[in-house]
Amino acid sequence: MNAAPTSPDLRHVDTWLFDLDNTLYPAESGFMAEITSRMTDFVQKVTGLPREAAHALQKAYLAEHGLTLKGMMLNHGVDPLEFHAIFHDLSLEALAHDPELLAGLARLPGRRLIFTNADDVHARRVLERLELSHLFDDVFHIGSAGYEPKPSPEAFARIGAAHAVDPAVTAFFEDSQRNLEPAAALGMTTVLVGPHAPTAEAPFVHHRTEKLAPFLLGAHVKGAA
Repeated sequence: MNAAPTSPDLRHVDTWLFDLDNTLYPAESGFMAEITSRMTDFVQKVTGLPREAAHALQKAYLAEHGLTLKGMMLNHGVDPLEFHAIFHDLSLEALAHDPELLAGLARLPGRRLIFTNADDVHARRVLERLELSHLFDDVFHIGSAGYEPKPSPEAFARIGAAHAVDPAVTAFFEDSQRNLEPAAALGMTTVLVGPHAPTAEAPFVHHRTEKLAPFLLGAHVKGAA
């Protein structure tokens, strides 16, 4: 299947939802690899499993629940605040400010919201590092969702209620294809971001782009010249 057209028509959109990790910065930064490694360390510590088995369990919980933390809470009684604290001192050196991305986000009319399975501290650290904090109206994080992670329909219901989101005029940008399916079912316009996006064939993915900044800069949006 071909990649998305270079100038998608998003003139109907006035609410812009963005995932955070591997969406607002490129996957090739390697930042998520460090997050994943620390997560495996935590699973290993809690369960006592060898590292390989802990990594497998971590991935199994991610596949089943949409979030490793959810499985750890349900099956091991993990305190989510203790879990998230392991990421709060991560080096942000791998993340770089992108002036083109800033320009692409700034030209979008209406509201811009972060919709992430990470916690508020991590989200705000990353946004500050990327110099994008001022462009977003709010961060809807995993705590905001009552620890119901994407792709749970409940997570979408909670952000919808919290921010009066009208799916018909909302676009959702994600690097995880499966997180777009409930968004599309609600009537949102979905955009898959990342190196795997151009070859995605899922019918619920409306637009695909390897790089976020060129997509935003090239899109037809309401009020743009």
